[in-house]
Amino acid sequence: NQQIHLKYHQYLQNMKFSCGTRFAFLVLFLFTAQSVAVYAGSFHKDVKIHWGDGRGKIRDRDGKLLSLSLDKSSGSGFQSNQEFLYGRAEVQMKLVPGNSAGTVTTFYLKSPGTTWDEIDFEFLGNISGHPYTLHTNVYTQGSGEKEQQFHLWFDPTVNFHTYCITWNPQRIIFTVDGIPIREFKNTESMGVPFPKNQPMRLYASLWEAEHWATRGGLEKTDWSKAPFTAFYRNYNVEGCVWANGKSSCPGNSPWFTQKVDFEGQKKMKWAQSKYMIYNYCTDKRRFPRGVPAVCT
Repeated sequence: NQQIHLKYHQYLQNMKFSCGTRFAFLVLFLFTAQSVAVYAGSFHKDVKIHWGDGRGKIRDRDGKLLSLSLDKSSGSGFQSNQEFLYGRAEVQMKLVPGNSAGTVTTFYLKSPGTTWDEIDFEFLGNISGHPYTLHTNVYTQGSGEKEQQFHLWFDPTVNFHTYCITWNPQRIIFTVDGIPIREFKNTESMGVPFPKNQPMRLYASLWEAEHWATRGGLEKTDWSKAPFTAFYRNYNVEGCVWANGKSSCPGNSPWFTQKVDFEGQKKMKWAQSKYMIYNYCTDKRRFPRGVPAVCT
């Protein structure tokens, strides 16, 4: 009982950083074995640091904390060991503090090939005292151009915050600290491609893009501040694992049919009305002949 109450107390402390619903919280508490499974992943067993020549490091024995670093020679990154065809990917991140201009910190899903699918969280650094830009995008068959960008309602460099991608056959949901900020629905009936056929791996990286990342490239990277370091913790991916040409889905997974409910819609409207700084659906200069069909 003492162990259960300790788990419950720890979950309450981190509740605002979960991308589940209040109902999910109740279920998870009632089934305490599930409550610790929310963050059951381990960087040791679930991912491979696949580039960076030692700049990516797992920081603890249990594999809960990982850092990525960037200097003038190279950035770094990791990828999931498994591929997924639909899933829910969640991680807590603490971004590069101070002058992070020209840096890009990412957490995304991507398939291989020249006509790839991709679902992006990208955090574009800035000069000290100015906010990060959270850049989201969805690629289908190698075509993106579905960007929405946000400033955050907190400083993402001070504490860890939770970022979650839910990808199911009906929609893709981006959430920040449990608040939906974007929903990309499956509108294939309108002729809009939706990522549904290509299994994707989970990736994260820290790299340099000073030619475009900060104010369109006007602010350059101050390499005297290097190395730049971002931290990832409590990585967890639940999904339909792709192996031997087919996917295997866990039974009765809530994320597979998850929608943005009424309360979620209110929160998303709040986030978009107060913190969205770019929406491709309203960019008439970019689309003078009319915005893409998915926006209508």
